Amino acid sequence: MSINRRSFLGQAALGAAAITASRVQYVHADEAPASKSPNDKIAVAIVGVGGRGGEHIEQFTGRTDIEVKYLCDADEQVGERRCGEVEKKVGYRPKFVKDFRQILDDPSIHAVSTATPNHWHSLISIWAMQAGKDVYVEKPVSHNVWEGRQAALWASKLGRICQCGTQSRSSTGLKEGVAYVRSGKLGKIKYAIGTCYKPRPSIGKLEKPLEIPAYIDYDLWCGPAEKREIFRPRLAYDWHWDFNTGNGDMGNQGIHQMDIARWFLGESQLSPKVMSIGGRLGYEDAGDTPNTQIVYHDYAAAPLIFETRGLPQKDVDYKTGMDEYRGSRVGVILQCEQGYVVIPSYSEAIIYDGDGKEVQRFKGGGNHFVNFLDCVRSRKRENLNADILEGHLSSALCHTGAISHRLGEKKTAEQIAESIKSNELYTDSFKRMGEHLKANGVDVNTPAITIGPWLDMDPATERFKDNDAANALLTRPYREGYVVPECMA
Repeated sequence: MSINRRSFLGQAALGAAAITASRVQYVHADEAPASKSPNDKIAVAIVGVGGRGGEHIEQFTGRTDIEVKYLCDADEQVGERRCGEVEKKVGYRPKFVKDFRQILDDPSIHAVSTATPNHWHSLISIWAMQAGKDVYVEKPVSHNVWEGRQAALWASKLGRICQCGTQSRSSTGLKEGVAYVRSGKLGKIKYAIGTCYKPRPSIGKLEKPLEIPAYIDYDLWCGPAEKREIFRPRLAYDWHWDFNTGNGDMGNQGIHQMDIARWFLGESQLSPKVMSIGGRLGYEDAGDTPNTQIVYHDYAAAPLIFETRGLPQKDVDYKTGMDEYRGSRVGVILQCEQGYVVIPSYSEAIIYDGDGKEVQRFKGGGNHFVNFLDCVRSRKRENLNADILEGHLSSALCHTGAISHRLGEKKTAEQIAESIKSNELYTDSFKRMGEHLKANGVDVNTPAITIGPWLDMDPATERFKDNDAANALLTRPYREGYVVPECMA
């Protein structure tokens, strides 16, 4: 590749000073700066410190072998407040910067940990790895399929440690559960159902665009995403329910359960066929991601079905038990030939025989951040519990389901039931979803539910077969200065 050792990927205006920040792209692994961590102390920069970022701060502070050197956030008020919290806790104050790119050329930084909105995950990870840093990136590792694959490729090319924040992978209880199932004691796996039954009320809708406070660098906040007016009442968190920046609850909470289901199934590629049924139902607001959805991943060995339910609203009272299915509310059910497994949490797997009698229970957590830090020191990527590649695959299963939804059309429940009647598992899931919607006052006899097309994918290339519209949604148009760099072999 005839590319200069460093190429500028963009500039960021930083407040009134308009400080120019550039990003360095390293072409070959041996050209990247050596950022090997010392045995005594690891210097960390945390990017995105509101919400989930608070847990990152909690995990990295208070340890004598870790120094949280920088906190970075587009929201100056949140960033400075967090710096004060760290100072109060550990006696020193990290330096705050709005634009994390300012810290990437600091050779004293060994690791970058990020809990920004989803649309920034892959780009921050890639830029940090190109600058010679190791990365802990929250789930999902990407906003779309293509950029997640690029992050995994860059980690491999540059030899960086990159951990995905799917912390169940560090659970001793789930590791034992996976080993039990793979031992064959329950026979072959017939199917897996992931459940994300988590009430999500309406986020509201403004008549006029939200006024962004001056202490938030909104251009930087948007980054790779389209910079557009927002009509929801708050900027924070509710970005999850906007396809421009988030991935709905399947890519928010559900990514954990999607990852657990794929882990138990032992699948190491994307599904060859995928289809979605669902929609944003029960209210009208500024969101556009489904709050009720069934995604069917048609793996050859055993299908993976994922069910998302965001209702009931707080004022709905129902007693039919539809917020739980076979012991799982936010979890996974794994049906096998001679019994089944319920994974109701991040750290527990309960084994049942064919008669529904509990046989064994595995329980135990693990520290996902410690696993990351251990690998930063050892340089052994193979010891990561959730390498970026695993994170990419599970994240991408959420994305492909969303693509089917976005290409769908609204139909009545009767029309949808007729179109899937030959698939017993899908029919059962849809029937239960319909009962759930009726209990929450949703009229399923009108064309309200979106049914997406079956999409055929080539797992080797991670592209859909003969479907330009679906392939276009595997990536996105990137704004100038925030383009995800493609990793060339």
